[in-house]
Amino acid sequence: MNSEKTKSSLEIRLLKLLLLGSLAMFIAGIFTPMMTISTLIFIQSSFSVVSGLQDLLERDQYLLFVLISGLSIALPFCKILLLAWVLHNKSRGAKLTKLIALIHDYGRWAMLDVLVVAILLVSVKLGAIASVEVHFGLYWFAAAVLLTMGVTHRTVLLLEKSNH
Repeated sequence: MNSEKTKSSLEIRLLKLLLLGSLAMFIAGIFTPMMTISTLIFIQSSFSVVSGLQDLLERDQYLLFVLISGLSIALPFCKILLLAWVLHNKSRGAKLTKLIALIHDYGRWAMLDVLVVAILLVSVKLGAIASVEVHFGLYWFAAAVLLTMGVTHRTVLLLEKSNH
């Protein structure tokens, strides 16, 4: 029984470390350029999530700004914070289980941004007028979202195991 507690404690520490890495990748992903779109050889435009949001504000596209900032920045950031709180909390009750289930269910909406970028890449790659060069921001962001999903999954399993 004691070795089971030690194993669980080590896994929680590892999950916290992975979550910290996920936060670092998330921050790098939203500030680092995701891609450069080149049109007609002379015009190039590089953008990140944050610079894209600034552009939406400048163009008075408030609905898109709210949707993208909510799904791409606020939701993943809140998910990481709530996961950290759940992993740090020593008590394992039904309330935590419900919270982590909520995080798990709604957190997958963060992948919507990666899907939008992928669709944009495919549509631009198919065009003869423009080309796209992918940058590390896209990889950082996608890795952060996937790692956070993995930590969420393991946390759900740990909570289920400790409630039995």
